[in-house]
Amino acid sequence: MTRANTEPLTLSRDETGEFLLPADMLAARFGWPTETFRDMMRRGFVASRVERGEGEDAGRWRLSVRCGNRRWQAVVETDGTVGSQRIEVIPSAPVKNRP
Repeated sequence: MTRANTEPLTLSRDETGEFLLPADMLAARFGWPTETFRDMMRRGFVASRVERGEGEDAGRWRLSVRCGNRRWQAVVETDGTVGSQRIEVIPSAPVKNRP
């Protein structure tokens, strides 16, 4: 199941070039109150990944933030504008039967 979010978004970067992802923005993308998202961060349930585009995607970045079984992904253009973003519900891995 995927759901597109069409609200325009531009991301900032800090002095080292790292993307700044405000907790309130991510909480809204996941459909949670900001405090719920912050609590999940404190408990270590949030992981992120940044991938730099190559070839025809040079100058773009793909950002992924995963929390539980949900993942927010965004493609960010050179100027920080989010070109596309989506939320996915990721199915759990099947449990293997043990002998």
